[in-house]
Amino acid sequence: MTTTEQRPEPPAGPLDLDGRTAVVTGAASGIGRACALRLSAAGADVLLVDRDADGVEGLAADGAGRPRIVDLDDPEAAAAVGEGADIVVNNAGMQTVAPVKDFPPERFALMMRVMVESPFRIVRSALPHMYARGWGRIVNISSVHGLRASPYKSAYTTAKHALEGFSKAVAAEAARHGVTSNCVCPGYVRTPLVEGQIAEQAAAHGIPAEEVAERVLLARSPLKRLLDPEEVAEAVAYLCGPGASFVTGSSLVLDGGWSAT
Repeated sequence: MTTTEQRPEPPAGPLDLDGRTAVVTGAASGIGRACALRLSAAGADVLLVDRDADGVEGLAADGAGRPRIVDLDDPEAAAAVGEGADIVVNNAGMQTVAPVKDFPPERFALMMRVMVESPFRIVRSALPHMYARGWGRIVNISSVHGLRASPYKSAYTTAKHALEGFSKAVAAEAARHGVTSNCVCPGYVRTPLVEGQIAEQAAAHGIPAEEVAERVLLARSPLKRLLDPEEVAEAVAYLCGPGASFVTGSSLVLDGGWSAT
């Protein structure tokens, strides 16, 4: 068996992505917005992908990148945004909480298209460019639900587990081309998606919204606070930087200790 020797990147220092093009999906708010701002600050030309036109156009007006209004329910449109990307951050997602017996099949299928098929399409179209340059970074925003399950979140858990498997398969294929593929697995992050869940859980449990995070969402987490989107963006930045050049096929867990208990 022969091995391919690759020259390591320079020692870790300030993140410098000048000359790199990054695609961030779900860039209009939450984790995606924080990632877009972080990568742009490091010098990347960021493609801000979201169906929320106002959100990405406002972000672009602040100098964080170029807006690309795309509904990732459209596989062909998803594939087009990956072309020419040096960095792909697959972040877009959605949530529906319902028992399996009541879960709408059409909603399940939609979540698979947006959270599994679209990342596949985007990465598939980005890889030829990455291979040609001998460098690429794929960061898939998974979740603690990519490692653990919760009741009433069958579609979300299925999608995130699938994304974990896809990310590892890409890592195995792409390593010899200088491309890494990893997942970031946050716990509950202070995003509009989670704020919506807090309101729903408050109504369901009959408790004040301010008590939901600690008593319900964070019941299994030793650290009793929500994660900030900027903390997730720093993990993404690390995986795009020279200090992580030997990290691939991995899942970086930011769950406050939930999966350790």
